[in-house]
Amino acid sequence: MEKRGWESVDFAYITGDAYVDHSSFGPAIISRVLESRGYKVGIISQPDWRDADSIDVFGRPRLGFLISGGNMDSMVNHYTVSKKRRSSDAYTAGGAVGKRPDHAVTVYGNLVRRKYKDVPVIIGGIEASLRRLAHYDYWSDTLKRSILLDSQADLISYGMGERSIVEIAEALDSGLDVKDITFIDGTVYKTGRLEDVYDYKLLPSYGELKEDRLNYARSFYTQYCNTDPYSGSRLVEPYPDGIYIVQNPASKPLSQLEMDDVYGLPYMNAAHPVYEKQGGVPAFAEIKFSLTSGRGCFGGCSFCALTFHQGRIIQSRSHESLLKEAEEMTEQLDFKGYIHDVGGPTANFRQPACKKQTERVACVDRQCLFPKPCPNLNADHSDYVSLLRKLRKLPKVKKVFVRSGIRFDYALADKNDIFIKELCEHHISGQLRVAPEHISDNVLRLMGKPSNDVYEAFVKKCAGINKALGREQYLVPYLMSSHPGSTLEDAVALAEYIRDIGYMPEQVQDFYPTPSTISTCMYYTGVDPRNMKPVYVPRKSDAARAYPVPQTGKLRTGKGGAFKGGARRSDRLRTGMSYTSA
Repeated sequence: MEKRGWESVDFAYITGDAYVDHSSFGPAIISRVLESRGYKVGIISQPDWRDADSIDVFGRPRLGFLISGGNMDSMVNHYTVSKKRRSSDAYTAGGAVGKRPDHAVTVYGNLVRRKYKDVPVIIGGIEASLRRLAHYDYWSDTLKRSILLDSQADLISYGMGERSIVEIAEALDSGLDVKDITFIDGTVYKTGRLEDVYDYKLLPSYGELKEDRLNYARSFYTQYCNTDPYSGSRLVEPYPDGIYIVQNPASKPLSQLEMDDVYGLPYMNAAHPVYEKQGGVPAFAEIKFSLTSGRGCFGGCSFCALTFHQGRIIQSRSHESLLKEAEEMTEQLDFKGYIHDVGGPTANFRQPACKKQTERVACVDRQCLFPKPCPNLNADHSDYVSLLRKLRKLPKVKKVFVRSGIRFDYALADKNDIFIKELCEHHISGQLRVAPEHISDNVLRLMGKPSNDVYEAFVKKCAGINKALGREQYLVPYLMSSHPGSTLEDAVALAEYIRDIGYMPEQVQDFYPTPSTISTCMYYTGVDPRNMKPVYVPRKSDAARAYPVPQTGKLRTGKGGAFKGGARRSDRLRTGMSYTSA
C-alpha cells in the first residue's frame, strides 16, 4: 500500500488459502479482475480466526469485505470421508494444517461482524456457492440454513464470479446501500419483503425441509432444474421471522474474448514470496505448468457439483490466449519442457454440447451424455486436437500432457478417432486416467454415468490403438465405493472385476456426501430427486461407525486383462466437488 501510495483499500479479501497469484486460484482471479476495473484490493490470507484484529490489517475497507474459504471446501480440506483429520493441507505453505477454521466462510464472516457491524460483506468461492440455500451437512448430519444467514454476510456471489463481483463493486461505488443490491445475476440476498421480489418460484420453507426429507428432495431438484443462466428462474426460500433468501438466476457465461481477458490479466504466476522458507504451496506445484483451456461441464455426473457451480455451458479460451500463456511459461527458469495439463473440469470439452447451447441455453429436461449421447450432441475434437498440435510445436516444449481427465463416452461419440490416436501417441506417458467409477449398470445409472459396456468399448479402442503404435500403455480407472444405490452385490461385482483384470489399486474413493449434488441428496433423503424413487443407501449399522470407511490398500489378485501391469497408484482424491478457478 505504501509503495502504491494507497491510504486505504476498496476491498479487503479474506481467503482461507495461502495466497497464490495464479489464474487457477479464485482469489487471484477476482482480485485481478477488480484491479483491472480500478479498484484497490488487499488480500488477508489465512487470518487467525481467534483474533478479530487479524482481519483489521488494512483498516476499514472503503466498499466492503470479500470472503472465500479458498479453492477447496474447508470441510473436505480438513476431513476424510470417515471424518478423520487430514495430515496435510495442499493449499497452505509447507502443507501445514490448522491454518483455517472448519466452515471457514461462516467463521470469517462472523469475525468481520464482530469488528465491523455495518461494512458490506460479500462471500463467494466453492464453499459459499454450494451452500447458498438450505443444504445437507454431512459432517454434522444435519440440514443447515443458507450460509448467508450463518455467516451474517450481505450477499453471496455464487458460481464463477467475474461478472457479479464487478457489478457489485460498481453498485457499492455508486453509493447504493448493500441491502438494495437485489438485481444482480449470480447473487443471493436476504429480504423481509417478499412483495418486492418478482417473477420467482417459491421453494418449501426451511421448517418444511427439516420436517420431511422428501420436501428437501423436491426442493433440491427444483434448484437443479434452475441452474441455467437463461432459462433458470429466481428462487425464494422462506425462513422463520419473515426472512426470505432469494437466489437470482446464474450469471451469464463469459464469451471467448472475456475469458481471454480474465486469463490475460497480469498474474505473477507465483505464490507469495513469504512462503518460500516454508517450502512453497503444494497445490501450486501441481498446476504451475498447466493450462486452463475452459470451464463448465455438460457431463452431468450425479456426485459432481459443477452443474451448481460452473454450469453446463462450456466457455473456452482462444488458441492465441493459451499459446501466449504457454510461451511465457517456457521462459520460466524452472520449466523443464513439460506442460503438465491442458484442460478444465473435463479436458476434451472445448465447445458447447450442441447448437442450442451455442445459442446459450442448456436443456432442462435432458442430459447431453446420459443415459446415451443426445442426438443433437456435437462430438467434435478437431479444435482441441488443433490446440494440442500447436502447443507441441512450441520451442522448448518436449511434451504436452492431458491429465485433467477426459470423458470417454464423448470421445467415442466422435466419428473421427484422431483425438484418441493422438492422445495415446503424444499426450500420455504410460498411463491415462479415466473415470468409469463403477461396473454395475444400476449404480452407474444413479451416478449419471454411461453403462459399463461403453467403458469396455473405450478400453478395447485404446488397446487397439496402442498395439498399432507399439506402445505399452494402460488405463488407470477411478473407482468409487458406497455410492447411493450400491448394494453388497454391486460391491462384490466391482471387487471381482478388479480381481479379474489384475488391477492393483492402492486407493478407492468412498463416496463423499458434499453439498449441492444429486448423490448427496440421495444419501440424505433415500430417494432419487429426479423421479422420487427409493434408493438404497449403504451405511454402517454400528452407531459408532455410522458412515462408510474408505477402502484402501492393495488388491493384488488375478493376471492379464486390459490392465495387466497397470498403474499401482491412483493418487488423485475423488470427491463430489470441483475445485477450479473462482
